Amino acid sequence: MRILSVRALALPDIQVITFGRFADHRGYFTEPFRRSDLDNHPETRFLRDVSFVQSNESLSRPGTIRGLHFQWNPYVGKLVRTLQGHLIDIVLDIRLDSPTFGQAILYDMPNDDSRATAEWIWVPPGFAYGTAFPAETRIEYLCTGEYSPGCEAGISPTADDIDWSLCDPALKRQLDALLERGATISDKDRSGLRVRQWRDDPRASQFTCAALRS
Repeated sequence: MRILSVRALALPDIQVITFGRFADHRGYFTEPFRRSDLDNHPETRFLRDVSFVQSNESLSRPGTIRGLHFQWNPYVGKLVRTLQGHLIDIVLDIRLDSPTFGQAILYDMPNDDSRATAEWIWVPPGFAYGTAFPAETRIEYLCTGEYSPGCEAGISPTADDIDWSLCDPALKRQLDALLERGATISDKDRSGLRVRQWRDDPRASQFTCAALRS
């Protein structure tokens, strides 16, 4: 895994890892994941004690929005990459004692097979994660916990009290355009919680910076 750069986004716990591809006239070869490289690279210390126990792949049709999902018992962090198409990541801070509680960011992750690089985005526990797809897209994500039915919840991507002030305005316009064109959103996701409902939910006490560090 040829790690080229690691950088934090506007929510600083969210990190983007750029890795290299070896390309020639035949196409390319890449190692998208190697445990020892993540353990030994000086800028990926945040993954050093993280174990990935489940790998998921999903296909989404153009105009689909999924999320914003999170889980406890166990908590789940996600390492996500785009295999084909165009992914816009949506990440919302749901930690009650965080200075950025209720704030969301967007990150643009199109895949282009002609590029010499590709990316992972790391979304640790304490954040609700969603995905928006302007084009048909396949993504892969490695999870730090197995799926646990009954221990999950979500914030609606249409919640009127999400703070989008940290977002790139151009990406926010793309997301708004998907919604205005009648984005495909499951009934479960559309009827998810508002931020204020989550703040007052007894389960939210499990999602504090202090609790997630312990």
